[in-house]
Amino acid sequence: MKAKAYHILQNVFGYSDFRPGQLDIVMSALESRDCLALLPTGGGKSICFQVPALAMDGICVVISPLIALMKDQVDNLRKRGILAVAIYSGMGKREIGTALDNCIYGNYKFLYVSPERLKTEIFIERFKKMKVNLIAVDESHCISQWGYDFRPPYLEIAKIREFHPAVPCMALTASATPKVKEDIIEKLELKNPSVFVKSFSRKNLSYTVRFAENKLEKAIEIVKKVPGTSIFYVRNRKGTKDIAQALSQVGISATFYHAGLDNSVREERQSAWKSGKIRVMVATNAFGMGIDKADVRTVVHLDLPENLENYYQEAGRAGRDELKAYAVLLTNEQDIKTLEERAAMAYPPQDFLKRVYQCLANYYRIAVGSGGMASFDFAISEFVDTYQLDLLSTYNSLKVLQEEGLISLNESFYSPSSLKFDVSQSKLYEFQIANAKLEPVIKMLLRTYGGELFVEFIKIQESKLAKSMNLAEKDLIRILEQLDGFGILTYSKRKDQPQITFMTERYDAGRLPLNLKRIEERRQNTISKAAAMVAYIREDKSCRASQISNYFGENTEAICGICDVCLAKKKALGQKDDQLKQKILQTLKGGILFSLQNIREVPGLKGDNYTLRVLRELEEEGLIFCEPDGVYKLRD
Repeated sequence: MKAKAYHILQNVFGYSDFRPGQLDIVMSALESRDCLALLPTGGGKSICFQVPALAMDGICVVISPLIALMKDQVDNLRKRGILAVAIYSGMGKREIGTALDNCIYGNYKFLYVSPERLKTEIFIERFKKMKVNLIAVDESHCISQWGYDFRPPYLEIAKIREFHPAVPCMALTASATPKVKEDIIEKLELKNPSVFVKSFSRKNLSYTVRFAENKLEKAIEIVKKVPGTSIFYVRNRKGTKDIAQALSQVGISATFYHAGLDNSVREERQSAWKSGKIRVMVATNAFGMGIDKADVRTVVHLDLPENLENYYQEAGRAGRDELKAYAVLLTNEQDIKTLEERAAMAYPPQDFLKRVYQCLANYYRIAVGSGGMASFDFAISEFVDTYQLDLLSTYNSLKVLQEEGLISLNESFYSPSSLKFDVSQSKLYEFQIANAKLEPVIKMLLRTYGGELFVEFIKIQESKLAKSMNLAEKDLIRILEQLDGFGILTYSKRKDQPQITFMTERYDAGRLPLNLKRIEERRQNTISKAAAMVAYIREDKSCRASQISNYFGENTEAICGICDVCLAKKKALGQKDDQLKQKILQTLKGGILFSLQNIREVPGLKGDNYTLRVLRELEEEGLIFCEPDGVYKLRD
């Protein structure tokens, strides 16, 4: 099986060898053992489940909350000729049904699914019939309420395992504290799991914290000193644009990225940055997940992340090529105060949570007992204006309602248009004869996409299709909607707005089943994590890399030697060395000779190991020498 794994790695993915730790994880799956793998950002998690899944008969079910990442991996697999599909909130029932049927009866190797889909009847009934070879749980820290991104739907994973009890489960995450690690094993019901933990230390990455009132000025100074590609992280969307403009004005090519931009704009800017046409990407944390760019030289944070988990992941996007890189966190006392205040406000009062839920139901006109798994475009600014709600408190409430499994909020959403014929070829031919005006569009679709349209949903671009037919795009869309209305095809129009999904049928807001005990524990957890972030910022005596490793339970005394703390200590030690060297040279110049036996009698000198090291350095530098009788003298 090992030989087969290498064959797939080399011939399908084009890599000559596994990265450290990957092969052990792959072999664990091939030997049908459960495992938990903690691999740092950029550690190659996807290879760990993709290789064994391709080596075995059947399909691998990958559970992930990151829709953009799911779609990106599906596209990459399809480019390699591997059949893969993703199911997530925002898709229509017929589209979901077709995708799941293809996973049973088609030659599909990967099904990516968002966790909220796991308890739906349409998924469970088809999942039972699938020939599953592996269940891979990405971002597995989401299963723990002690983690930083708790998602209750993850708790459904253990339940679906009952339908395929012999299938191994692989849990993957880039960051988990010891408590979260234990929680993952317990909640996923991993059986005697192998646990693989790659060191959280990055030998090439220099961590630095700088206090600065003018953070932008300091950031510009950094990128002028360090050549190469950079990411600047800020908290709000307006800041991304303002800072990108400021960088451009001083001659540094920059652009900005956030979830509110059109998908085409985001893709264009991401591509320009990845290809090196743009040097600095100024972004919110919506940017970076799954970005495969190894030569990022600096990651600069101009605002504080909410916790060390987020900081470690974002900073870790620098230096994946294992060459020297820098993670710089710029802050000041006001930033720290803001972080602590935001943490205290992260869990609004129960009454406000119920009010936001009621407003959502009113906004979308959803009656009590209906609306389960229904998705809607969502513009938070319009929503808060409509109901005169505070923006930050509302956003925090939506996050809590998501943690409670009542809604799902996807802020960075893009789903291209897709369609599929719902009738047989003979029925379609009959329809064409009876509807001559619609026939040209049907013919064009068949000519462009062929028989695949009868099998699965195919992504389309209306603008290109309309151009090829000399039609206005709006006219083509109208015809496709007509064909959908006639039941000839299912036309799913593109979505590029943030999406909100009701995960359950709508409750009476007054009887909203909120787990108040868990909400309070999560509130305290958030405050605790913010405090850990502040402690990291203020701690200037311990190696930064060592602080991060210890936070994640990797108890180490090792120091990186390249962070701001280590460099400051080296500098201080160098100054101390210089002072002692001058003392020794002045003593000898003054005619006071000494040996190791009587050195303690000389004022200001000691016979400790530190003094012995400095004496050796002076000898190596050719400034002093030691006589056969052990007496030190100056060289002429």
